[in-house]
Amino acid sequence: MTTPATDWLRLDQQICFSLNAASRAFGGVYRVALRELGLTYPQYLVMLVLWEHGELPVKKLGEHLRLDSGTLSPLLKRLEAAGLVRRERSARDERSVDVSLTGEGLALRERAAGVPRRIAAATGLDLAEIQDLRTRLDRLTSALDAYVPESAAAPS
Repeated sequence: MTTPATDWLRLDQQICFSLNAASRAFGGVYRVALRELGLTYPQYLVMLVLWEHGELPVKKLGEHLRLDSGTLSPLLKRLEAAGLVRRERSARDERSVDVSLTGEGLALRERAAGVPRRIAAATGLDLAEIQDLRTRLDRLTSALDAYVPESAAAPS
């Protein structure tokens, strides 16, 4: 018996599965590309934000990365142990911790410069296709962030 392509309960019809499979495939490519830098993919993301924005409070860093402090703190601890970042209580607000790059963390940026090109090459997509895909994924993320399922709506 053949199953119609419109059977929405088929695995190959699940966008979440396609996104998860792509994410796992990216993870493998990044693992190889980042090995020589001594970074994991989540650590690389932290470094990207710090290279772009400079010193940031942990809370703001978490907002950029869409990570809570419970997930971010162990990442920062490992990056600090590796000598790439420094964490210090904020002089402006004792409750806040600021994260900044060390000289070694700044220098790593140069060595990381080739990573995006390696990843782009691995996708088999041209630059326009990559930009289009990123735009579509950003739009999807915004739509999902704004979506409130009926079960989470205000009580009736």
